[in-house]
Amino acid sequence: MAYSVEERRRRRASGGMLPLLALSTVSEYYRLPWKPPVTAGLLAANTLVYLRPAFIHPVIPHINEVWFNPNLILKHKDLKRFFLSPFYHLDEPHLVYNMMSLLWKGIKLETSMGSSEFASMVFTLLGMSQGVTLLLAKSLHVFFDYQKAYYHEYVVGFSGVLFALKVVLNAQAEDYASVYGILVPTKYAAWAELILVQMFMPSASFLGHFGGILAGILYLKLKRSYSGLDPVSMVVRGVTRAVTWPLRLLSSLVRSRRRRRRLSGRGQSGIWRCQSCTYDSSGWQSVCEMCGSGRDRGNGWSVNQGQTHSSSSSDLPLDELRRRRVERYS
Repeated sequence: MAYSVEERRRRRASGGMLPLLALSTVSEYYRLPWKPPVTAGLLAANTLVYLRPAFIHPVIPHINEVWFNPNLILKHKDLKRFFLSPFYHLDEPHLVYNMMSLLWKGIKLETSMGSSEFASMVFTLLGMSQGVTLLLAKSLHVFFDYQKAYYHEYVVGFSGVLFALKVVLNAQAEDYASVYGILVPTKYAAWAELILVQMFMPSASFLGHFGGILAGILYLKLKRSYSGLDPVSMVVRGVTRAVTWPLRLLSSLVRSRRRRRRLSGRGQSGIWRCQSCTYDSSGWQSVCEMCGSGRDRGNGWSVNQGQTHSSSSSDLPLDELRRRRVERYS
């Protein structure tokens, strides 16, 4: 949910819910064969911004500097408020509610569409949901002089993006979903949640949630009209490849070294031919399995390695060779 500054004054921090979020995240990721990295990164980013540990405290701005306020954004062209406000939350229930929703939606979407495309979509929906909300607030102010509730409202939270993700996730669904105990068609679940949330929590940002739904619908329409790879996805994929290039290079070197080791070991674990009796013995044997001649001084050759040095000893007499064969088989 996205809450206003008035709600922040009435709410008190509620501890004990972050361990629940951590437990749910670990449990979900543990059972997955592939761990969606972008969803994990978004969860970590929102949580770190809320906790503000000492190593990032001097870097990230305070919540009072990033409240989403249409009047201040347009008046001062404050892009910091525009892009950073979704990553800030009022208290633990606010953070945990949004992150649990992101955990479920993010895993399903990122698993189905891939990390680079999912990251591109989240970035696009964040900008679109914020932009639509800003446009709606300005329109209400200009055409209806309706400024107190929305144009001068201070809100934070990731829920605008979550509503947009919900629209994308449920766009093709034909079944029914339960929204706060009410069964509705899944493709309209976002609209039902918008109304119910506003009924039970009037202080939640209606315009922010409504802007998220419109952003999701607009994104789907643009996606269907454009069949190629969108520019944001291309940029995300390029950055991802550039960042992971050292790891991919190291991984290829390790695989190449292991492959060479396996190939070099096959000669010893193959077969070799005795020069005395021409019997093919196992590569693990140091003496001929037929006549007992040693493999030393290049006696024999490996089928896997090719011809080696010829034996320096002369061939055994025929009688001696027969005697050794009899002894070997007896």
